[in-house]
Amino acid sequence: MLFASGADLQSINPLLTNHPLARQVQRYVLLTTLARYDSALSPKPYLARSWDWSHDRRQLTLHLETAVRWHDGLSTTAPDVAWTLHTARNPATGYPRGRELAALDSALVLDDSTVLLRFDQPQLRFPDVLTDLAILPAHLFRGVSPADLRQAAWNRAPVGNGPFRFVAHEPNRRWVFAANPDFPAALGGPPRLRRLIVVVVDEPTTKLAALTSGELDFAGIQPAHVEFVRRDSNLAVVSFPLLWTEGIVFNSRRSPFDRHETRRRVSDAIDRQELVDGYIYGFGTPALGPVPPTAPGYLPVAAGAHSSGAATGPVRFELLTVGSGEAALEQMLQARLRPAGFDITIRQLELSAFLGRVYGRVPNFEAAVLGIPGDPGLGYLAPLAALSGFDAPADPLAAQRMFADSTPVAFLYHSRGVQGMNRRVRGVTMDLRGELPTVHDWWVAH
Repeated sequence: MLFASGADLQSINPLLTNHPLARQVQRYVLLTTLARYDSALSPKPYLARSWDWSHDRRQLTLHLETAVRWHDGLSTTAPDVAWTLHTARNPATGYPRGRELAALDSALVLDDSTVLLRFDQPQLRFPDVLTDLAILPAHLFRGVSPADLRQAAWNRAPVGNGPFRFVAHEPNRRWVFAANPDFPAALGGPPRLRRLIVVVVDEPTTKLAALTSGELDFAGIQPAHVEFVRRDSNLAVVSFPLLWTEGIVFNSRRSPFDRHETRRRVSDAIDRQELVDGYIYGFGTPALGPVPPTAPGYLPVAAGAHSSGAATGPVRFELLTVGSGEAALEQMLQARLRPAGFDITIRQLELSAFLGRVYGRVPNFEAAVLGIPGDPGLGYLAPLAALSGFDAPADPLAAQRMFADSTPVAFLYHSRGVQGMNRRVRGVTMDLRGELPTVHDWWVAH
C-alpha cells in the first residue's frame, strides 16, 4: 500500500522531528507511545497497559505491557521509557515539545515493567506529550549524547517495537515498512497490511496523476482537485477535521516585525474568508487564533484593536514558503497586502532549507508561511510563540490571549484534511488525530 507524502519525513527519530506525518509514522507505524487517543480524544492505554495517580496527582505510576519486543528481539522495558523521557527533557536534545516536560522531576524505574513519574506540581490531566512521544530503544543509543542524537546510527536504520518494521529508506524517495508478525495481541496483534510504503511526491500535479493512474493508494489533494477525483469510480475523497492552522509567523527579533503595529497591520489587511473561498475551496474556516474551534481547549478570543491608518512608506519584507510551484496562497497575500503598504518578495524553498531558516538556532527569516500542526493538549502554543521570539504562558487559555494581544502570528485559516484514496483500501478512518491513527486496521481488497 502506497501513501504519498509531500516531502521526506525529515527524521524518523521522535526526539528530533517537527514533521507532522513523520510524527504519525513514529507513533502509529514504527514505534509505540505510552498512551494513545481514541477518536473522542480520550487517552487510552497502549504501551502502558494501565496507570495510577497519587492522591495529590504529583506521581504517575505506569504499568507497561510486558509482551512488547523491539524488532531486534529484546523486550521493551521500563529503562527504555525512563531513558526516552530523560533525554527528551534535556535541553541539549532539542526535543520540540521539551517544554511540556519541564514539570517532570524524574522518571524512576521501579522494575522492568513499572515506571514512576514524579512531577513538581499537580497534573490536572494525563500529560498530552505522553501520547505523542514514541518510546525509543535505550540499548541502541548507548554512548550517544543528547547533543549528538542527529548523528545516531539508529536514525538511518531504525529498530522499532510497533506494528510495522523498518525495511528501507531511500532519501527523498520512499520509506518502506513491513508488517510485524510478532506485534502482541494486547496491542492489537499484527496489522492487516503486509507492507506500507511512504512515497515522497512533492509536486501536486504529479501526485494527482499517480493517484488517478493507480500508482498511489493515498495522496493529499488540493481542494481544487476534489471534484475531479470524485468523478473517478475507483477513487474516494476523505475529508476530515484537522488540528492544523495556516499562518504567517513573524520574526519579532528583527525589523520590520519587531514593532507590534507592523505585525498588526499585516494581520488586519488579510481577507481570511477570501482565502477560504478562493484558495482552499471551503475546506476550512477563517482563523483569528491558533486553536481551531473543533479542538479541546479552544478559547474564542476577540481580535485586538485594528491598526490605525496606512504606512507612511512601503514596508519591504521577504516571505518564506515551501514549494516550487505558483505559490497561489502567497500571491493572494501579496496582492491583498500591497494596498496596505507592504512590498513583499516571495521566496520559495525546499522543506529542509525552509526548516533550517525558521527553526535554526539563529532564526533567519522575516516572515514565513507556516502550516501549524496542533495537539489536543495545546502543547504546540509555546513552541509556536518561540518561533516568533515570544515566551507564551504555560496556561493554554492565557497563551491564546497572548497571541490575540501581541500578534506573533497572523493566522489565516484552519484546514480540513483532504485525501484522495483508492477504494481498494478498506477500514480507513481519518479524524482530528491525523491520517494514520487506524493504519493498523487498514486492509487491501483484491
